[in-house]
Amino acid sequence: MTGSGPRSGPARGLSRRAFVRTAVAIGGASALSACLGREEVDVPQADLAPEERPDRQHAWNEFLSTDDHGNVRPPEHHLLLGLEYVSDGPTDEERAQFADALESLERAYRYGNDGLVLTVGYGPAYFDRFDEDLPESVDLPEPEPLTRIEDPELDAFDALVHLASDHGQVVLSAEEALTGELDAVNDVDVEATVEGIFEVADRRPGFFGEGLPAEKQAGVTGIPDTEPVPEDSPMFMGFKSGFDRNQASEDRVTIAEGPFAGGTTTHLSKIELRLQQWYEQDSRDQRVAKMFCPAHASEDRVEGAGHNLGTASGVEDCIDDAEDDARTTGIVGHAQKAGRAREDGDPIILRRDFNSTDDDRAGLHFLAHQRSIADFVKTREAMTGSDLTDGAVGPVNNNGILQYISVTRRANYLVPPRQHRALPTPQPE
Repeated sequence: MTGSGPRSGPARGLSRRAFVRTAVAIGGASALSACLGREEVDVPQADLAPEERPDRQHAWNEFLSTDDHGNVRPPEHHLLLGLEYVSDGPTDEERAQFADALESLERAYRYGNDGLVLTVGYGPAYFDRFDEDLPESVDLPEPEPLTRIEDPELDAFDALVHLASDHGQVVLSAEEALTGELDAVNDVDVEATVEGIFEVADRRPGFFGEGLPAEKQAGVTGIPDTEPVPEDSPMFMGFKSGFDRNQASEDRVTIAEGPFAGGTTTHLSKIELRLQQWYEQDSRDQRVAKMFCPAHASEDRVEGAGHNLGTASGVEDCIDDAEDDARTTGIVGHAQKAGRAREDGDPIILRRDFNSTDDDRAGLHFLAHQRSIADFVKTREAMTGSDLTDGAVGPVNNNGILQYISVTRRANYLVPPRQHRALPTPQPE
């Protein structure tokens, strides 16, 4: 199990927000009890029956909060559970059991930031147990290294559950309910669990939100004390992400045909961040240029973490300049490069990544939805920017943020539509 180490009680002497994040990272009954005592909120029960929720599991945006500019605001607390299938099935009885377990959570919590949003996906290892293949409309290859310089561990979990809420007690309660540790959540009876079907093989907690990385950075490896994370940043690298116009729509990432129409795919990378040089040796202008593009730095377009940019990062204006910037200035921006993977001017992946402090190291769980894994690979290749380095001035040291990130794990999953989310076959009726 990776992540947060022994499941013991959370540390004392922390702010409420830091205390709750610590509890989520630790997990277990004692952490949940402490979290319930510290949050002191009334979490709303469901206002939609499970069958009334969108058939697309990834259809979160309509139900999530937005910031002052209209960008979707992701939940504050996240938990990824890597599951191993431990039975000889799958059988119809197991499908009914897993469906009841998920629907118990959906009856207990409202769909949104103040309640619970979740997805369930299945990896290639799950589908390998069947004689039949996935339909041609589903692109779900085994994960693999995507650059010459990375050597990640390739996950082979059967399933991935993503739980997210603004309240730490909700993701902890949902986890405990699924694994059979609670008989009721939010005053709603738990009808079933994953016992006998799945075992939790991997647990990855995380968080997202303005000010949270700055509050969490103390004692985290890789962040210099002399140049801390800015207070207004939702991410460890000091800038806002998830601009509405720089995200693919939920429609764009939805599988359009075949038995899994209405589903999507998930790519998940675990990334370690190396921020010593990022904050201590690079100037702010250099960080802006490498994160966005050189024009953003030279024209002073970014204030603070970039909230002033509104609903778009503004790199649309400098995407076509990537090759020239690399050749003449020796700097090309991360968002500038990734923007080259657009189709008809629109992004092709929907990011739902969040911060990590697994093993007390600054990191990122990069989670993206896309219609096919090929869309993610295309975006990653554009972001890597290998085609821009020939003839550039200092291409290695100034190629976006590549030198500050290290991919340690990769995984791919199929997220079926709701009707097939409980132990599907490769060719569901």
